[in-house]
Amino acid sequence: MELSDRIHQITPSMTFAISSAAQQLAARGEDVCNFGVGEPDFITPLHIREAAKTALDEGHTKYTPTAGLPELRQLIAVKLQAENQLPYEAGQILVSTGGKQALYNMLMAILGPGDEALIPAPYWVTYPEIVKLTGATPVFIEATQAAGYKITPSQLTAAITSRTRVLILNSPSNPTGAVYTREEMQGLADVLVAHNVAVLSDEIYEKLTYDGMQHTSIGSLNPLIFDQTITCNGFSKAYAATGWRLGYAAAPQHIIKGATALQSHSTSGPNTFAQYGAVTALEGSQDEVLKMRDIFEQRRDFFVAGLQAIKGLDCQLPHGAFYVFPDISATGLDSTQFCRRLLDQEYVAAVPGAAFGAESNIRLSYATDTKTIEKGLVRLEHFVRSL
Repeated sequence: MELSDRIHQITPSMTFAISSAAQQLAARGEDVCNFGVGEPDFITPLHIREAAKTALDEGHTKYTPTAGLPELRQLIAVKLQAENQLPYEAGQILVSTGGKQALYNMLMAILGPGDEALIPAPYWVTYPEIVKLTGATPVFIEATQAAGYKITPSQLTAAITSRTRVLILNSPSNPTGAVYTREEMQGLADVLVAHNVAVLSDEIYEKLTYDGMQHTSIGSLNPLIFDQTITCNGFSKAYAATGWRLGYAAAPQHIIKGATALQSHSTSGPNTFAQYGAVTALEGSQDEVLKMRDIFEQRRDFFVAGLQAIKGLDCQLPHGAFYVFPDISATGLDSTQFCRRLLDQEYVAAVPGAAFGAESNIRLSYATDTKTIEKGLVRLEHFVRSL
């Protein structure tokens, strides 16, 4: 039995591979500093956990509608209207098994062979792989460190062809932590409207912005770009709920209808009692979300200061998400060599920038405690000085 050509076209996730290697070392008894994983180290807030337990005890263990609980879809629409200034209605919401499935559903619904999807690089590892699974072609636009890892309207214009169907935009960004300002978003939106190109806006890190930076949803800028926008989000990062596997997409109704049909033949509706937890997450206090954000900002400041003190590393201050993305080119190693040797010699796990389309960088997550960051910085400095 042979694998299909489709499977041969995609590359396994490097982030999960690194995390798995680190876990194997830890299971062997090694003291590993794992900066590879992209998930909060916090536990999901208590009131959300209790809501899911109550749902179980009350017998909410049956299927929900494929698109999700009606009350959850309504709350998501209200959240998007109030917080993001996006006038979606409940019928324009599809709840999925994680943000990754939301992205997959949307791209499968709008892309096919012969189409092109524009992806700013550095990019999250999964974007190009989903595009390839649709039969379309990923086209990368380089976002340089000098430009703050953000693309410009002129770059976007130059990349658009007659086959371009969508721009995949991620702000705050994984892996760089870049956050587009409202003015920068407007420049991109003007180009997209002029060329009738859709935008898939991945806003999973929207709650994690720092230094007074405000998150802007590109679809909120005007009615024209709203009609061309697909908004994807979820509960994993803001509510420390990665294992709950709940994401959602909001889009024009015909797109949601098509994607719902797709989901009906893959996973059907998401986990029922997790959805009841999500209802409470949206209805309840957001204090824990803000507390986690503040802790992430403190960790970021500590991590960046330590990295900037290591000769051979060049680290910009990220304004969002929970990653630092230092340039390691001065060490003379490529990112894969650097990360492999760092793990083997110092038991520090980092993700090669090559996985994100940036060979000169590595990604380190500060979604871990300060003690681990402090220990990791000592080991990183020792490693770089040994080269």
